[in-house]
Amino acid sequence: MTPWHERLLARGARFNGTAVADFGDSAAELAAARDAAVLCDLEPLGALRLHGPDAEAFLQGQVTSDVAALASGAAQYSAWCTPKGRVLANFLLRRIDGQTFELLLPEPLRAPIRKRLGMFVLRSRVAFDDVETSAVKMGVGGPAAGGVVKAAVGSLPPLLRSIPVDGGELLQVRGARFVGIVGTEHAESLWERLAKSARPAGFRCWKWLTVHAGVPVILSATQDQFIPQAINWDAIEGVSFQKGCYTGQEIVARTQYLGRLKERTVLGHTEQTVVDAGTRLFSARFGDQPCGTVLNAADAPSGGTDFLAVAQLSAAADTELRLGATNGPSATPLPLPYELPATAPRGRRV
Repeated sequence: MTPWHERLLARGARFNGTAVADFGDSAAELAAARDAAVLCDLEPLGALRLHGPDAEAFLQGQVTSDVAALASGAAQYSAWCTPKGRVLANFLLRRIDGQTFELLLPEPLRAPIRKRLGMFVLRSRVAFDDVETSAVKMGVGGPAAGGVVKAAVGSLPPLLRSIPVDGGELLQVRGARFVGIVGTEHAESLWERLAKSARPAGFRCWKWLTVHAGVPVILSATQDQFIPQAINWDAIEGVSFQKGCYTGQEIVARTQYLGRLKERTVLGHTEQTVVDAGTRLFSARFGDQPCGTVLNAADAPSGGTDFLAVAQLSAAADTELRLGATNGPSATPLPLPYELPATAPRGRRV
């Protein structure tokens, strides 16, 4: 356990491994995420840093977003695909300065993605760094999150932009959520200021806020299965259709321009209390054949589970889906917090 973990423990944190499970009252914390504001330790998010003279060009040829257009201090959603256009990892990509970038992604994927991505560096002047021991990540979310951040640091960063704070940065991400990344020596001071108005909460609250922001996270159970548009990555500007080639680009572009998209990510709710990533969805119109796959699920403040799932377009509008089997627990759709782009007509370029 790190010194930072010990400080959280002294403030009432209860741990599930290295992640904070809660601060003593999970139900009240989830209610605060829905109605007010919560402050979460983001230990389950890993940070993979790339730097060097060729870092921009290297990433531009690997990921789905337009890295060359990313300004210092800004971020964009992005993804790394197989040559067949299937997403291996999706992440928030930050540009720290002209030659330094950082990927925020699930910690269990950080080392495998670093190893696999490193295989393509070849002669590029790019190096990878681990920053896990030198920085603390914390998040503020909920309807009152903006007011909490402004009261604590004096200003609000625009969406996908960062502002300097306590020797680090504070970044706004989708869903009116804010991510602080600061050195360990400054973490306690920033946490205390934010905790004056936001309730300290377990990581499950951040997971629920992420689900309700409509931002799916590819995990090991769902790697190499979906193209970026199926996880709505184009809807949140995580795919550039104007940049040059990148790994998987031909398949991604062909799907876009030929109107062959058959799946989209939907938001749903079920009274089932445990839903795992990779759980299949069923619909009456598809009979015994699954029509979708759960990407992420989180405990809902009102009970049950809210989830994001890739579903066949013809099944996405169904008023009732089933989880795991044709007679499994029922699930109902919820509205996404953004509009989905129109699919291009077959054979027409948009």
